[in-house]
Amino acid sequence: MSDFHFSMPLRVRVRDLNYGGHVGNDVVLGYFQEGRAGYLGRIGGFSEVDIGGCGIILPEAHVNYRAEMFLGDELELKVRIGELGRSSMRMEYRLERAGEVTADGWTALVAFDYGRRRPVRLPQGFVEAVTRFETGEKDNE
Repeated sequence: MSDFHFSMPLRVRVRDLNYGGHVGNDVVLGYFQEGRAGYLGRIGGFSEVDIGGCGIILPEAHVNYRAEMFLGDELELKVRIGELGRSSMRMEYRLERAGEVTADGWTALVAFDYGRRRPVRLPQGFVEAVTRFETGEKDNE
């Protein structure tokens, strides 16, 4: 799984800025969450609370801040699944402004049964949907 097959536009809002006049560190994780929700919906109508019989939890997040982002900047957020495991996956993100990478990172996500409060296997239907999408069987339109 290599290229980014999903992207969505974002625009920097007033509330995204910190005292330095640029996008705050915490806001980038919020952008990643918006992208995650968009990606999950796009590949099969999934959500963070339902990927086909269970939800997901986020035990780890990494962000690399590459360039400042300012009020009104038009950004493109690219999202992909970089790795699929038995009960977990790694989702990767890239924020760009006119082709310049402003931030990138990844999150570890674990399939989680909220009723039983424990990790579970990734649902087969979800794995198949990710594989189809990431191998290019579906486009981003």
